[in-house]
Amino acid sequence: MTGRKTADTPLRVGLVGYGLAGSVFHAPLIAATEGLALDTVVTSNPERQGQARAEFPDVRLAATPEELFDRADELDLVVLASPNKTHVPLATAALKAGLPVVVDKPVAGTAAEARGLAALAEERGLLLSVFQNRRWDNDFLTLRKLLADGELGEPWRFESRFERWRPQLKGGWRESGDPAEIGGLLYDLGSHVVDQALVLFGPAASVYAESDVRRPGAQADDDTFIAITHASGVRSHLYVSATTAQLGPRFRVLGSKAGYVKYGLDPQEADLRDGLRPGRAGDWGLEPEELWGRVGAGESPLTGGGRPEPTLPGDYPAYYAAVARALTEGGPNPVTALEAAAALDVLEAARRSAHDGVAVSL
Repeated sequence: MTGRKTADTPLRVGLVGYGLAGSVFHAPLIAATEGLALDTVVTSNPERQGQARAEFPDVRLAATPEELFDRADELDLVVLASPNKTHVPLATAALKAGLPVVVDKPVAGTAAEARGLAALAEERGLLLSVFQNRRWDNDFLTLRKLLADGELGEPWRFESRFERWRPQLKGGWRESGDPAEIGGLLYDLGSHVVDQALVLFGPAASVYAESDVRRPGAQADDDTFIAITHASGVRSHLYVSATTAQLGPRFRVLGSKAGYVKYGLDPQEADLRDGLRPGRAGDWGLEPEELWGRVGAGESPLTGGGRPEPTLPGDYPAYYAAVARALTEGGPNPVTALEAAAALDVLEAARRSAHDGVAVSL
């Protein structure tokens, strides 16, 4: 992939969108990454413009993505944190303008669109990366280490829950039932849990799903279950929900030697929402010992069974550090569009399975 700068010169980044994704995740992480400089924020919302200027006094503002693409020669990377339905057209425009691109998940509404973007990026010799930040969650990093070290033996079943209790609708495009919006939990949180399962246990052979709309007035799925049978033989059971009154474990992983059970969400999102920033303290991504998961066999972690497993620090900054290395040193793309397309294959199969009540082979 082509880069425009040396490792000694910061890459100038244009950020499209300053809602939740742009303001809470992307802007702070870009600003905290050595070798990247947040140059321009694109939003037409006056309140969000003021918010961006307050946190980043030197940032330039633009009202439309077209203003950004007209200045393509002044930039080195475009980050798309805009609504899901805009990802494909904006990524296409950015690549055609000669700009490397980071796209928030889901990169597209279909796997075919994701593969089309990957082909365009390859044709232009440009980086196209997908922001799957939860590959750098503390629990996920810990589980990868346990599996790599053989602590659980042969993995058999992976249970992953991203559950919340939000009985009242918040409104907005994410809860829209319009298919063009690519909303609902299947494509929102489902993008995370499916990506994690594929990274851990390889390609999916078949998919079964159940998807419901539980809350009064809701139009998009808010309580969904996905079962993946991996080609490796591992079975993944994935839950995403906004209607869970009692939260289950984030991970429950069962192997031939032992299991690993972990409750609680990685603290990085909450810290970012609270205004904390990586690099300003030495304890970024750490969680207290009482939240560590437990590894054991034949006993319940709820009664203290098994041994506590220290949770590795979460590391969202590692994603943008890898993007910077890819552009300046030719390092690997941390998350490719083809990897995102494989996850979209599963999400599309899950949607069809839930609609038709059948398992779908891939």
